[in-house]
Amino acid sequence: MEENNKECPKCGATEKQYRNGQNKSGTNKCLCGVCGRRYTPAPMKNAYTEEERQQALKLLVSGMSGRAIGLQMGMSKANAYAWAKKKERGVDK
Repeated sequence: MEENNKECPKCGATEKQYRNGQNKSGTNKCLCGVCGRRYTPAPMKNAYTEEERQQALKLLVSGMSGRAIGLQMGMSKANAYAWAKKKERGVDK
């Protein structure tokens, strides 16, 4: 990532932005030389889309195991089970 693309989310400075290691996910961390804040310039998404949730639920209802769903969709097997429990209780997302 070029230094020109980095902007501190706290102070908004674009100068004096330095690379400062990596997160566990492999994305770069930065350090603002102006205010001292450490941040991730382009954080990875944490949520799954509604389509992915619905597809996992359909596979679970059709009889596929949670482990097989996780392997096929590239997610944790616990996700499908948690979404199914929330749907049973009537909780949104």
